[in-house]
Amino acid sequence: MATQSNSQQKPDTNGAKLEDLTADNLTQHVINISSNINNERVKFIFSKLIQHAHDFIRETDIQRDEWEASWQFLTEVGKASHPDRQEMILLSDVLGISALVDIINSRQTPGSTESSVLGPFHNEAHLFENGDSISSNGAGETMLIRGTVRDLRGNPVKAALLDIWETNGNGKYDMQDPEKDGPDCRGKFYSGEDGSFYINGVRPVDYPVPYDGPVGVLLDLLNRQAYRPAHIHFVIAHPSYEPLTTALYDRESPRLVLDPVFGAKTSLTEDIVWSEDLEMAKKHNTKPFVRKVDGQDRTGFWLLEHDFILADRQAVKQRKTHD
Repeated sequence: MATQSNSQQKPDTNGAKLEDLTADNLTQHVINISSNINNERVKFIFSKLIQHAHDFIRETDIQRDEWEASWQFLTEVGKASHPDRQEMILLSDVLGISALVDIINSRQTPGSTESSVLGPFHNEAHLFENGDSISSNGAGETMLIRGTVRDLRGNPVKAALLDIWETNGNGKYDMQDPEKDGPDCRGKFYSGEDGSFYINGVRPVDYPVPYDGPVGVLLDLLNRQAYRPAHIHFVIAHPSYEPLTTALYDRESPRLVLDPVFGAKTSLTEDIVWSEDLEMAKKHNTKPFVRKVDGQDRTGFWLLEHDFILADRQAVKQRKTHD
């Protein structure tokens, strides 16, 4: 079927007429030419995109050299993007766009766990059992992660699928580590009959988003730091509830306020505590290790606890097609 662009038939101008285009009438002309489509959602989105982009250029009085620098920058972002490094997502993150999309689209009703940004490092993971370790030997300092999944009425949610991922103790995700050829510090597992879960990982550390590319240049231009506060990502899914994409952040991190992707939230900060409860470690298959505490060698492990609350499944959200 021939499209308008290559059809020999008389094209539909959608009411647009040949006119001398100026800074005042160009925007509406472009919108008219771009609106000859049946998909009302696409028409609405691109009409707004054209309007706001043109308004931005007018309001800031963009000069030719600045516009050239802009498209050259976006070209470099595209060149830096590949399956193991999503530079375009990173750009969206550091501009707060990902956080805004998350806030607007969150289906977590009051009382349920808040959402947070997905980030660029989500990847496929193996299925584990409660008590397994998602981290390889030597990946970092052992940490037990445990809690429950419940609904808004306090009922346990059985068989909720928890998909979690984190950096190793050196602040690298597995896909960033040339010595890793498969998933590490990430895994999937199900909550138990009582909604409980427990899995072993490593204590997260503050780490920098990739800053050796074009997004790093942008951060320098804006005099912003690149380090994310220590955190662990979670995606929790169950057919009876709204899916939850979130993260837990180390309350002691000095970079919570300066998070370059704006994902940290007060309700998602937790204390990561040192425990020497070896009975707890045995019960949860946690491997203790030795560290210095007040100048003495102590045996124990890190502990992160959190209870997740899922929102009830909601009706499909209608997408805007007009103001």
